[in-house]
Amino acid sequence: MLFTSKSVAAKRAGFRKALRSGKLLRFPGAFSPLVSLLIERHGFEGVYISGAVIAADLALPDVGLTTLTEVSQRGRAIARATSLPAIIDADTGFGEPMNAARSIQEFEDFGLCGCHFEDQLNPKRCGHLDKKTLIPVADMVKKIRAASAARRDPDFVIIARTDARESEGIEGAIERSRAYVDAGADMIFPEALHDASEFARFRKAIPVPLLANMTEFGKTKLITARKLASLGFNVVIYPVTTLRLAMKAVEGGLDALKTKGTQESLLGRMQSRSELYDLLQYGDYARFDKDVFNFRA
Repeated sequence: MLFTSKSVAAKRAGFRKALRSGKLLRFPGAFSPLVSLLIERHGFEGVYISGAVIAADLALPDVGLTTLTEVSQRGRAIARATSLPAIIDADTGFGEPMNAARSIQEFEDFGLCGCHFEDQLNPKRCGHLDKKTLIPVADMVKKIRAASAARRDPDFVIIARTDARESEGIEGAIERSRAYVDAGADMIFPEALHDASEFARFRKAIPVPLLANMTEFGKTKLITARKLASLGFNVVIYPVTTLRLAMKAVEGGLDALKTKGTQESLLGRMQSRSELYDLLQYGDYARFDKDVFNFRA
């Protein structure tokens, strides 16, 4: 119904509690509020909002072209639709430490439960591409401290992402992460680790919750949720999975429509009208206005 009945404070407190549970929390990516409803219905623990996906949906490459307004508005639209906690990708914080501080407050106001900043220099690159340029550790520390100082809700989770694996090696990424924890990061997101052994090294070295990125077609070998849980990771994101599935389905459907001149052969691959209405809770709106839902799907 319009907005989830669960308050933002309850979602944030629940997320903090879940991070202390020792269980792996699975956060598939949602590119729209409707997708977030499906993620919740399928029993996942949270929703992830990817900066790369927002950029792609705007027909832009993932090089830092999106604005705080574009990202935060998409985040608000998705977070308000689900009772699950939603965390969002803040790229490099949309500028300098002061910009990172403002970003935190915008995300708080818009109902997000956490966000992550990365230690790249703009123009940033996708975390699984080569030749990324990093900012000095001291500059990233300033951003994290500014973000921590700007936070008004102590349950809002600040996540520091490091892209240092390729340029500085695993030990360099660990050293950066230690500095980020000291600066106030609640969680560390080590991007583009190669295999399970590197995830294990991070878990041994870093005392705060850790986030794993299981994106497709990247530098990281895909690891099962069961294995990540055994490695002691706290959150796993699947940032682009739903967008890639959707786009491939749309591509195939358009090919069929153009070739056959009708969508008749595609009906079995579509979400039906009744399934969509059920997901949207059409019937529940009748209690506000009997004329909203006065027919059978």
